[in-house]
Amino acid sequence: MAPIKALLFDVFGTVVDWRRCVAGEIDAMAKKYGIEVDAAEIADAWRAEYQPAMEEIRADRRPFDILDILHRENLDRVLARFNLDQISIDDRDELNLAWHRLQGWPDSAEGLKALKRRFILATQSNGNIALIVNMAKGADLAWDVVLGAEVTGYYKPCPQAYDRACAALGLPNEACMMVAAHNDDLFAARQQGMRTAFVCRPAEHGPNQTKDLTPEADWDYVATSFIDLAAQLKC
Repeated sequence: MAPIKALLFDVFGTVVDWRRCVAGEIDAMAKKYGIEVDAAEIADAWRAEYQPAMEEIRADRRPFDILDILHRENLDRVLARFNLDQISIDDRDELNLAWHRLQGWPDSAEGLKALKRRFILATQSNGNIALIVNMAKGADLAWDVVLGAEVTGYYKPCPQAYDRACAALGLPNEACMMVAAHNDDLFAARQQGMRTAFVCRPAEHGPNQTKDLTPEADWDYVATSFIDLAAQLKC
């Protein structure tokens, strides 16, 4: 089997703490309008629209659009559901950029820098280029290259998303390892011949998380953090 040359990372939840960051920006926006909300509940509802929106594209029911556009459409839908129609268009546009400002888990920046000593680091995210680049600048994430749906033309877990990302690096799939906190992402990557690393993020969905608390297969690596993964990979 070919040695691992590149690590491809899921980003939302695996690298960054989207729920806490998005809830914080929702709370700040609500305070601007003098209203009280359950910001975490709204953040969860917004995130819950993520997969259904991408599925419309995966199923060829709408043309490809970048995640920024899907997030913005989903935001309107969620604000209407929570009776927050008073939030202006400009403020909705600003709130949508919350996804560009997500911060990493405590180990993310340090762990990525350690892993980068031995491996090519790429995002394999459904996020669009501007979103991922802005996030990287704000959260000190040391990517070598930004890959994902906007580059491959497919949203995960479509098989082409993984195949084309590896091909973009000029590497066979078996020389690339998918790093994710989500078992379903790893199952899809393994189906395409990629290596796999599960990094547990038990707080991604808050204190009541019930999914992805443990590895659900014999992944090549199982780690508690990126620093732990770097140690296992002898970085």
